[in-house]
Amino acid sequence: MNYKAGDISLIRFPRTDLGVGKYRPVLLIAKMPGPFSDWLICAITSQFKHEIKNWDEKIGIKDEDFIISGLKVPSLVRIGKLATVEEDIFEGVLGKISSQRLKKILKKLGKYFEKNASEG
Repeated sequence: MNYKAGDISLIRFPRTDLGVGKYRPVLLIAKMPGPFSDWLICAITSQFKHEIKNWDEKIGIKDEDFIISGLKVPSLVRIGKLATVEEDIFEGVLGKISSQRLKKILKKLGKYFEKNASEG
């Protein structure tokens, strides 16, 4: 399948302790360089109690890209809940987010990494 940044797929998202994760939607952030089919992804949840204010991205039913996202309920893109996984584990495409939303998420990540690199 031809996946693209901004697509939403389903996988068993890995836990931070490397245990078996929960089956959930994920946002495809970027295909990683190199000969492998690895993708940087982030988790999506409907549990807003996990929200990090001014960081995570809410997708609500009134948002222009909610319907095309394929998500069934308002959800939270957990930008800091990142993983790199093989493309083979994706279970098709549920939907996608708008290019504007993807750019906003990428900008947040870029600024965060730049800030941390300059502090290190």
